Amino acid sequence: MNRLSLPLSQGLARVTGAALGPYQTAVIRIGFPATWLLFLLREFPHREELYGPDGPWSWDLARQLTSGNGAFSALMWFRGGPWFEAVYLLAALSSLLLVLGWRTRTASVLFMAGMLSLQNRSVFMGDGGDNVLHLMALYLVFTRCGQVWSLDARRAARTRAARARGDHRPDRTGPVLWAVLGAALAAVTAAGRLDSEWLVPALLWGVWLAQALWWLAGRQAGASAQPRILLDVIANVVHNAALLVIMAEACLIYSTAGWYKIQGSRWQDGTAVYYPLHLDYFSPWPALADLLSANGTLVMLATYGTVAVQVAFPFTLFNRRVKNVLLAAMMFEHAVIAVVLGLPFFSLAMIATDAVFLPTSFLRRLGGWAARARGRLPLRGGRTVPGGPRSPERDGPAHVGFGA
Repeated sequence: MNRLSLPLSQGLARVTGAALGPYQTAVIRIGFPATWLLFLLREFPHREELYGPDGPWSWDLARQLTSGNGAFSALMWFRGGPWFEAVYLLAALSSLLLVLGWRTRTASVLFMAGMLSLQNRSVFMGDGGDNVLHLMALYLVFTRCGQVWSLDARRAARTRAARARGDHRPDRTGPVLWAVLGAALAAVTAAGRLDSEWLVPALLWGVWLAQALWWLAGRQAGASAQPRILLDVIANVVHNAALLVIMAEACLIYSTAGWYKIQGSRWQDGTAVYYPLHLDYFSPWPALADLLSANGTLVMLATYGTVAVQVAFPFTLFNRRVKNVLLAAMMFEHAVIAVVLGLPFFSLAMIATDAVFLPTSFLRRLGGWAARARGRLPLRGGRTVPGGPRSPERDGPAHVGFGA
């Protein structure tokens, strides 16, 4: 009994004592909103045709659909161009803030709301990557994704340093942001605009109330008191569960895609890769597509290799070396798809999903390289940028106060 209870207690302490995978969640926090932001910027000249009043999928059709399936879309609250422009710009701004890691909890909620608003407004837009972003935007809300490589982490480090010097100043931006967003949420709810199915409204109100509890626990009893410790444990458990769901979702995407491919005759005879290379929609570089498809051996290897990697990947998670090899192969495959088939945002979304499995040691080295490169950038007066990569073990949790 004691032999069983010891590993169980150690596992429980690990799950509740810390938010696991800080570097992995930082990568997906940067990857998913960056992909969405790049898409919004590229389609900015065509935004009204895609999601706005000039689109073939009219506002009335979108209203009928969202009324029937209960999908959330802030674009359905008001009709007209100014409101559409405001939502579109808010979606882009929240994506940028989440990439930078500014008030990551609030930014992740706004990122989710902006993405759902645009995607549910015109459900026929997208290339497959939008489905991945749709799901991951929901999961990101539950993660503590600002522990490293974020403005939140830098702010938390400065707060701890100020407390050590006895020069701590209270956070003023967080409470103001919380009050403004709470008033907006209350106004929307009172007006009956928040009429989607229960998940998104409950999530919006739940995060808003949780931020208030977090602030009150730290304000009244101090950071080391029992209420704050309890809330920190709950946040760690929720984060770790969300991270597990993200990993399981990635495995499910690859396994289902691989097993469905096995059932197709073109995948069985090794010619499936040939056909999309000759579709006009997937041929931004016809000469390159012709060059690749002219080699029958290369087509066969790409076809069978794609199926083998997708089917095998979930089973290789227990072997670190094999997993890393297949992970590199999948990322390379998506990079090729981005160039050859002209699907950059689908590929970026999948690469960001794959990044959750990257080794911590590699990500720490990547952060060190980025910090050294940043340190070589000159500032005013000929100075260089100081500092190195932040470590959650050294700096502690980055979620301090409102909006974290």
